Amino acid sequence: MAGLLFVVAAASGTGKTSLVKALLERTPELSLSVSHTTRAMRPGEEHGVHYHFTEKTVFEQMIGDGYFIEHAEVFGNYYGTSHTGVSQQLEQGHDVLLEIDWQGAEQVRKIFPKSIQIFIIPPSLKALRERLSNRGQDSEEVIQTRLNGSVEEIRQHVNFDYLIVNDDFDAALSDLRAIIRAAGLTSAQQVVKQQDLLIALLNGSHD
Repeated sequence: MAGLLFVVAAASGTGKTSLVKALLERTPELSLSVSHTTRAMRPGEEHGVHYHFTEKTVFEQMIGDGYFIEHAEVFGNYYGTSHTGVSQQLEQGHDVLLEIDWQGAEQVRKIFPKSIQIFIIPPSLKALRERLSNRGQDSEEVIQTRLNGSVEEIRQHVNFDYLIVNDDFDAALSDLRAIIRAAGLTSAQQVVKQQDLLIALLNGSHD
């Protein structure tokens, strides 16, 4: 049985990365697809864990070679997801999560129309500005650029299957986990997982 593909996207600074990290800690059967990026490594990040940090010229060659399911340029940096890496995990029956932006989610939707797509929004633009400022990683100019683009990002929510408001972290995480859990309980998934049980029940077995 092929695995499920989950896509989590959000407006910049909404807390997507923290939510995904907490989700993965509580859902060991879910694998994160590590994206490639040309942006500089931030403090505390590791190559191959948070991203595959890639030179711009190399990334552009990979685009030309058709290496990515999706790729996008965001605030002057490239981001992309390996087609082979994701496909192999799904074919092996592993559930995979992509943490990407809305442009990438749109491209994934075309290749994997059955992917389960989740969008996260902030409770307000004021809260979003505070989160971006509190990270202490970006200049005021970069923060303002991200805020200016956030309205366009949030407008894309209509293209997603689920919408989560990250106001209270624990509540947002609970909502995210509920979506993952429910997706694995659909009839199509359970027919395969519970095949032996269903056969026994339908054959009238009392064992």
